[in-house]
Amino acid sequence: MAETPLIQIHNLKKSYGSKLVLKGLSLDIYPGQVIGYIGPNGAGKSTTVKILTGLIPDFEGEVIVDGINMATNPLEIKKMIGYVPENAEIYDVLTPLEYLDFIGKLYGMEEAVLHERAKRLLMAFGLGTNGDDRMDTFSKGMKQKVLLISGIIHNPKIIILDEPLSGLDANAVIMIKELIMRLSQEGKTIFYCSHMMDVVEKVSDRILLINKGEIIADGTFESLKQNHSDTLERIFSKLTGREDSANETDAIINAFD
Repeated sequence: MAETPLIQIHNLKKSYGSKLVLKGLSLDIYPGQVIGYIGPNGAGKSTTVKILTGLIPDFEGEVIVDGINMATNPLEIKKMIGYVPENAEIYDVLTPLEYLDFIGKLYGMEEAVLHERAKRLLMAFGLGTNGDDRMDTFSKGMKQKVLLISGIIHNPKIIILDEPLSGLDANAVIMIKELIMRLSQEGKTIFYCSHMMDVVEKVSDRILLINKGEIIADGTFESLKQNHSDTLERIFSKLTGREDSANETDAIINAFD
């Protein structure tokens, strides 16, 4: 592990009106780490991600990425980040090649490099014959693959994935899991948000559990398991106060009696 963190978050706070959503988060994230960022709905995951990607500029605290302060120079940080949101508005009247051309040029990529890389990535994702098809004919999984390509086409240092497996078939899920591990080996830092605990458990070398705006667990899966003697799913339920899920399921089934 490198001595200098790539991402430094100090006392990060964010409010919406009178509601404090992030309550003073402090984190150091190092190059090459795969961070599994988990938490229940409303815990502050999306707000954290939007601050890290520069989509929410008004926050308290400090976010430093590769020595650059988010508050003073967000544009330089955005160049280093590839972001794949869970529900993105993709310009589906375009073809994948047109869309990736647009995205690559936003990042200032040289045209020849951009076009060659787009074709190679589409081929690798099983979309090699669809490069000139309009995306309004695509399935959700096909669109998700194009979004994934758009998030890595500029070879970013940091990749932020928000539920990246949504809509993908089983073979694509296996490929993405392998890709995450390979990108980490190449030195990429990956911030991975998901509700799929089994995937988080497998791909992450560090897991952060956020609840009600605070980090309540931080460690490898093995260290969390050692402290709680359970699966990640059960650890999640215990620490977020959702251990009554079995009772809730019973109540639903009993409603049919």
